Amino acid sequence: ALESDVLPREADYDVDAMIRFNGEVSSNNNAGGAFTNALAYLLSWNGPINKSSSNIELSGNDVDEVKHVQEARFYTHNDRNDIKWAVYKYGGVSTSIYANVANSNLNSSNYYNMETNAYCYNGANGPNHEITIIGWDDNYDASNFGVEVPANGAFICQNSWGKSFGESGVFYVSYYDTNIGSQAVSYSRITSPNYYDNIYQCDLCGWKGQLGYGQSNALAANIYTAKAGEKLCAVGLYAIDKNATVDVYLVRNYSDTDSLKEREKVASRTFDTAGYYTIELDHPVELQSGEQFAVVIDIRIPGAIRPVAIEYKVSDSDVSVEVDDGKGYISRDGMNWESVEEKANGNLCLKAYTKNVGV
Repeated sequence: ALESDVLPREADYDVDAMIRFNGEVSSNNNAGGAFTNALAYLLSWNGPINKSSSNIELSGNDVDEVKHVQEARFYTHNDRNDIKWAVYKYGGVSTSIYANVANSNLNSSNYYNMETNAYCYNGANGPNHEITIIGWDDNYDASNFGVEVPANGAFICQNSWGKSFGESGVFYVSYYDTNIGSQAVSYSRITSPNYYDNIYQCDLCGWKGQLGYGQSNALAANIYTAKAGEKLCAVGLYAIDKNATVDVYLVRNYSDTDSLKEREKVASRTFDTAGYYTIELDHPVELQSGEQFAVVIDIRIPGAIRPVAIEYKVSDSDVSVEVDDGKGYISRDGMNWESVEEKANGNLCLKAYTKNVGV
């Protein structure tokens, strides 16, 4: 999906590097992953890297990523038209399906018609496989599927099982498949690696859960220390659902949570679609070397009860999450603040992007 967003094709990104250099440390790197794992790897600037530059001896910090992902949009099973638009505008959209298979081969499934390369699972099982939507056909005949479907229409999808499957790896999935379009991701803003010079972050494992106060809005703040003279240009965050409104504030020379009351508004945005977004400040702000600063957001999502995305340690998981690398706070009213590390044993998914002074 990411490669298709930079067409004409520029490179062959290294899949193994995503496994080796992502922020999670698991006892079983062959267990698969979710779109949130991929996003954590890409949004932390650990990749993508080209296959030609990958080496098993390297660590993530030793390789030069060839692109930076600064925005990704999320869709659900019900967002058919939005997914079409994303394919048209940005490229392939990754999505989850339930692959009813034996021996990793859909040819053995009653839900797959080998003669037409058409698939529709209409059962109750949740997703277990990832594919990429690369097109659609509203007139694709319902009779092509191995099960009865209510109407015509299919997404054209690229699978990962080689050219021997489907039509050189491509097949049709009915609009009425139980899961098609769920956990769908479009990589909608890709930049060169030097668009920003520096990233400040503490959520290398990415979005794992949410915090809030049982209401649609909450405030959150991450504290960072400028490594040099830099210009703060943007912040990055997750909008976990549609129609999120975000006000962004900055606190210079942060000392303690009382200083968060002196925040200055520097940007405001509304997002129709869930996703990860980079919000450019209205005007870049110059920071001094060694200066502690706070990026603060007031986020409101209609219907949400925990609108703030975090990474956190899951007690029964074998995945290691480092929570000592962050200093974050959350607040109901912007006056009284609680430590995210203490409250949730986690870190805020709230990044800051800077350019070096003079750039």
